[in-house]
Order: sequence, then structure tokens, then C-alpha cells
Amino acid sequence: MYERFYGLRERPFSLTPDPSYLYPSSVHKEALNHLRYGIEGHAGFIVITGEIGCGKTTMLQTVLRSLDKKTSIARLMNTMLDARELIEAIMLDFGLEPHHNSSKPYLLRDLARFLVDQRNAGRLSLLVIDEAQNLSIQALEEVRMLSNLETEKSKLIHIVLVGQPNLRDLLARPELEQLRQRVTVSYHLEPLKADDTCAYINHRLKHASLGPPLTFPRAVTDIVHAHSRGVARMINVIADAILLYGYGGDKHVIDEALANEVIVELGLADGQPPPADDDDAPDSGSAAEPTLTMPVTPPPPASAPTPVLAPIRRTAPPAPPNHYVLLGPEPPPRSAFAAWWARFRAQTL
Repeated sequence: MYERFYGLRERPFSLTPDPSYLYPSSVHKEALNHLRYGIEGHAGFIVITGEIGCGKTTMLQTVLRSLDKKTSIARLMNTMLDARELIEAIMLDFGLEPHHNSSKPYLLRDLARFLVDQRNAGRLSLLVIDEAQNLSIQALEEVRMLSNLETEKSKLIHIVLVGQPNLRDLLARPELEQLRQRVTVSYHLEPLKADDTCAYINHRLKHASLGPPLTFPRAVTDIVHAHSRGVARMINVIADAILLYGYGGDKHVIDEALANEVIVELGLADGQPPPADDDDAPDSGSAAEPTLTMPVTPPPPASAPTPVLAPIRRTAPPAPPNHYVLLGPEPPPRSAFAAWWARFRAQTL
């Protein structure tokens, strides 16, 4: 599309997680260090949380790619599973074939034998559960029970839980006290600051460039930061739209006027996300949850929750702070791109 126009070998702001584009901000460096320390130090449970789209998956893939061949990895992405399905999914990802007619004790026996064999071969077994906030209480208890598989000196399996901030609220529940006590490494990934947003955008442009890289001036990156709240996925969406609109307008130089035009086109000019259809808009109501206290140094306070759209109505109950309620008729999208953006926000963010 715009790649040849701007001298790029590929789109630099794709939403697909790509470790080669990871920008080592101070926040991401610290998170990477926590994750590497937990894995290499054979810690108990490792918990990494962050807002939607803040770069957890990209960071996780970067760490997993750096591990040596003596590490057997099972990584679960689909966590809408009950306790038995979770055991089967773990076995499948380790390369085992669970028998459909086997009872749960037999499944656990086969998994334990596999882990013992890996340890005897000098290999580390690592279980990574992404989107762990979707696990049920029973499934999390099953994960905790897996951590009981151990020798006299060490655990047979090491477990990383990655999820959104409400994973901490889930772990704070009294029923998961035993699991919470086994968390030895914990980190919350914060959004990027304005300086990091500027460096992040131009880092990705440089990485994708075929020649002298295109750059976004600081005034433009400040506009992107203000309307993305420093969330990497939102930065990518806005920056990609700026390049698309620049290409459409035959603009080789990215300036504030172009950035502001895109912000208006995306429905972000007044700080609110664009409207979504009634059927797609999630409910904005949510009750305050307890804060998780880990047995290590607590992470920085979680950032404000991602704004959530409520169904459009003439009258609406008071919304919690940092949530948005749209009143009145839905304005029509200004363009096909804005219509796509509204569907993207409703379905993804």
C-alpha cells in the first residue's frame, strides 16, 4: 500500500506481534529482566500483567526465542478451558497424546512421567499461559497442583502466567491464597511515556526502512501519545493511519496537520473512542475489585483501565472513572477507514 511510497520494506506498525520490532524502553527492559530472572532462576510462579495492547505478547515471544534448546516449552493461548481440558491442552503442547478415554489421574501420571524424563535429560520444562485472566478458579487450582510435581531439590515444571490487570484481582481472591503465596516474581507492564512513544515510533520506522528512514517529528509523536495513552497497540493503529492518509494525500513529510486530521478521522479528537454499534458495545459498568498483594516488592500501580463503550441510550447511569458513555444518536462514520476503525475498537480493544 504505502510501503513503496515511503521507502519501507514492510508495514512498520502491523498489529501482529513481532519480536524483531521490540523497542527496549525502560519499562520493557525491566519487564524482560524480571521474566528472564524468573525463568533462569527456576522461580515458582511468574506473573506478568499489563493493559490490553501494551506489548506483553511481543515481550514474551522475545524471551521465549532467546531460550536455549534445553528448554521444553508449552504455551497456551486459548484459556477458555475447564480443569481437565487445561491438562489435556498442556500435554498436547508438550507433544504428548492424551488418551480421550483416560481418567484425569492417568493424564496427570503421563504428564508427570514426561516431566521426570525431561529433568533426567537435563531439560527445563516451562509452561506459559497467556491470557491467564480467563482461567476459572478451578483451572488455576489445577495449575497450582501441577507446581507440586517436584524432586527433592527442584520443581519439575516452572509456570509463567501472563494476563491483563484483572489477573491480579483474580489472584487476590481468598480461594487462591495458596497459589498467590507461590508467586515469586511479579511485574506490571506500564504504558509508554511520551519520550518512549517518540523513540518507539521512529525505532519501528527505522527497522522497516529500505534507506534513510522516515521520521515522525516530536510534535507528531506527542499527538499520537496523547490519544493512545502510551499503549503500543493504539500507537500502532494511529501511526499506521497517519502513513495511510499521508500516502493518500501524496505527503512525503509527516506533520502536525496530517496527524490531527487522522485523529479527527478516527474519532479521537475529543479524547473519546469512536462510537460502535449498540450490539457490539460492551457494558461499561464494573465494580471495584481488591488489589493483589504479592509476596515480593509490589509492582507499580496499574494504569487507568482501557475506556469501554456502553450501549448508546438516551439516559445512562453514572459511569465509573475513565469509562465513556455515549449519549444521543450515533454519528455516521466520516469515511470507510473510520467505519473500519469503529468495528476494530468494538471487537478488539
